[in-house]
Amino acid sequence: MKRLLFIINPSAGKKHIKGRLFEIVDLFVKSDYQVLVHPTQAKGDATEVVKREGYLYDQIVCAGGDGTLDEVVTGCMQCGCETPIGYIPCGTTNDFARSLGIPKDPIRAAKRITKYEPEPIDIGAFLALDQKGEDGSMQPVPKTDYFVYVAAFGAFTDVTYTTPQEYKNHLGHMAYVLEGIRSIPTLTSYRLKVTYDGQEIEEQDYFMGMVTNSLTVGGFQNPNSKIAELDDGLFEVLLVKFPTNPLDLQATVSAYVMGEFNKEYMYQFKAKRVMIESAEPIAWTLDGEYGGTCTKVEVVNEHHALKIVKK
Repeated sequence: MKRLLFIINPSAGKKHIKGRLFEIVDLFVKSDYQVLVHPTQAKGDATEVVKREGYLYDQIVCAGGDGTLDEVVTGCMQCGCETPIGYIPCGTTNDFARSLGIPKDPIRAAKRITKYEPEPIDIGAFLALDQKGEDGSMQPVPKTDYFVYVAAFGAFTDVTYTTPQEYKNHLGHMAYVLEGIRSIPTLTSYRLKVTYDGQEIEEQDYFMGMVTNSLTVGGFQNPNSKIAELDDGLFEVLLVKFPTNPLDLQATVSAYVMGEFNKEYMYQFKAKRVMIESAEPIAWTLDGEYGGTCTKVEVVNEHHALKIVKK
């Protein structure tokens, strides 16, 4: 029999996965899998489980939100585990699942895992060249993390981890919308130097930026979606200029919320490697989770690094 490691985040989304657990496991067993079920115990637990024993299995399946998938992918990347991944989305927004066309219904998603062959996807390597220490000072300690579909900073990008879980459980995606609206009065300007694939952008002030491999981000249509390809070895990068007056602010926020690219307020390009430098520390978000605070980061597309069932 084939061996399957089934990692479940019991707190994801509205916790609906708990009521479908037996049915999903039964489906896997009927497909000739020997199943080990592991409910995550704390943040980062999925990463440690995959690093410790992921290579022992023929398939790793994770049920949770994009953060749970991120932990599984991070575990694989950190230890070189090439075991194919299956994803049963049951989080609040499930951005990457939507990009892959994975259905929301957990049984339908599980059936696809047993039916289709995994296909290669690109993974992001996020190298922070410094980190903000506990005393608030910046330390030159390089650290590499990984992400599946987005590395972002600035306005609206932290709502996925600053919004209380109980709000997400009750309101779903609307909780992110409300939290994003509440953050508008505190928009911050970041003076950035950006270089990518041998090119350099003139220093400007931005209030948000995203390096993406997804059609949606935070439940919103990604302004990069029209040029997005998930396995071409390139990221889609969006930088949003800092508005100089209330009218520009309204137009900029409206364009972003509607998922529209507006060249007057936004800068867009595709790249394999991106370097972003700032005089002031910037808090980053990786796949909806806090990714550290730093002044200089390098983001690299790891082409076809892992395989996932996505049909």
